Amino acid sequence: MSGSKVLFGFHAVGVRLKTAPQSIVEIYFDASRRDARMRQFVARAQEAQVRLIEADALRIAKLAGSHGHQGLAARVQALPALHSLDDLLEQIEAAGTAPLLLVLDGITDPHNLGACLRVADGAGAHAVIAPKDHAAGVNATVAKVASGAAETMPYFMVTNLARTLGELKERHIRVLGASDDAPQTLYQTDLKGPLALVLGAEGDGMRQLTRKTCDELLRIPMRGAVESLNVSVASGVCLYEALRQRS
Repeated sequence: MSGSKVLFGFHAVGVRLKTAPQSIVEIYFDASRRDARMRQFVARAQEAQVRLIEADALRIAKLAGSHGHQGLAARVQALPALHSLDDLLEQIEAAGTAPLLLVLDGITDPHNLGACLRVADGAGAHAVIAPKDHAAGVNATVAKVASGAAETMPYFMVTNLARTLGELKERHIRVLGASDDAPQTLYQTDLKGPLALVLGAEGDGMRQLTRKTCDELLRIPMRGAVESLNVSVASGVCLYEALRQRS
């Protein structure tokens, strides 16, 4: 079906059912699952007058492209992109709010992207930004791991990340990059005001041009034997420290 995609799992399908039920074409559910969670979900879908189709676990797995579907998959119409990044920033500024953005450089693993979208949503970030040529796109796996955040968190893939960071700086948004060799720690850094936090892939870090474009670098203090954190964990640490300072 043109313009449609598949979501699977209780969180991803549940958020779409809650936020845009009219966009759901049909929901496939495993009728052999008779637990309270499935019964409650089916009742909500019936109340929203969404088409329900009984299917076995194998058929749902084929549709979802994964066995981690929890007995649930939905064919949905892709929601229109609500804003360009510029439009979103203008809306944020018009509301008198300081933008908080998460920038991911070179994150190609869909599980990492999904977890980053989830933590960005939880911390109240306004958007996640990534380069088109060095990033994972949003697919069913990303949506599943994001637990609904792929539906609510704006995700902008830009042609030239360094140029986009330069444009953010022109809007007086500070661009801070996370790097293991930064002179100051996250906790010594002022994270209040308009801010874009840039994180690179685990191991490789940010690309050189991205790093040069940052206003400042910061590091997460590491006290144990491991040298770095997974990017989604690092994103959570940085975003929640920003949230703490802003509160």
